[in-house]
Amino acid sequence: MKLGLIAGNGRFPFLLLDAARAEGHSVVVAAIREETDPEIDARAAADDSISVYWLSLGELSRLIDTFHKEGVAKAVMAGQVKHKQIFSSIRPDWRLAKLLLNLRTRSTDMLLGAVAKVLGDEGIELISSTSFLEPLLAREGVLTVRAPREEERRNIDYGLRVARAVAGFDIGQTVVVAAQACVAVEAMEGTDAAIERAGLLMRSLEDEASTLGRELTVVKIAKPNQDMRFDVPVIGMRSVEAMIAAGATCLSLEADRTLLFDREALLVRANAAGIAIVASPRL
Repeated sequence: MKLGLIAGNGRFPFLLLDAARAEGHSVVVAAIREETDPEIDARAAADDSISVYWLSLGELSRLIDTFHKEGVAKAVMAGQVKHKQIFSSIRPDWRLAKLLLNLRTRSTDMLLGAVAKVLGDEGIELISSTSFLEPLLAREGVLTVRAPREEERRNIDYGLRVARAVAGFDIGQTVVVAAQACVAVEAMEGTDAAIERAGLLMRSLEDEASTLGRELTVVKIAKPNQDMRFDVPVIGMRSVEAMIAAGATCLSLEADRTLLFDREALLVRANAAGIAIVASPRL
């Protein structure tokens, strides 16, 4: 099968590319000019079963034409596209402009769902981004040497309630909590930036008589009706480094719906920093 890969930023597209090639698929990469790592060209140069086409974020018609030309009937999205890019930086072609005009709300889910429908109408099925990466899904239980402490457990319980409410409105998937108080909510800036913002806020309180605890707990979930074809929750080394810099001591993920990149190295780093990571069941 010839697989289409719509590649965003980060390592996700490369992991999916490697997994698809390991299963014998040829891959047609639609590399997003504003997001995709140029290293993707080197991968294609070393493997004649990979072809790369560079497109700007707003070129939906060109994406469809490219996949038709290459005979792609199934495609997958992998890698982040910054939310602020989607809604502020793109110059949409006529097809995307029409799609944006007809959106009820300018949420990521609404936009990507509409793009998926357009692709489907054109004979290109968008499949789950976890199709080739099932082993990378976090399984239920404590993943680190240290389990969450009682205070961190209380933060997780509170954070899960807040995160579900926020995710239900397609605002973000992550909240940062201290002493059962919400310190930061992820929006367009992304998980790592939300963690950084929480750390800055806590440092600003160091010289004040704050009733908040100094340790932060990060809670990341999937959306209530998460479409696993796009915007799948991902945790990688950068998120752990952001936690360390912010003074966060615990991370809660949603089991079986969160991808864990560089798992071994990530857990080694978390253990060395005394961070507890737990994958909680979906409720």
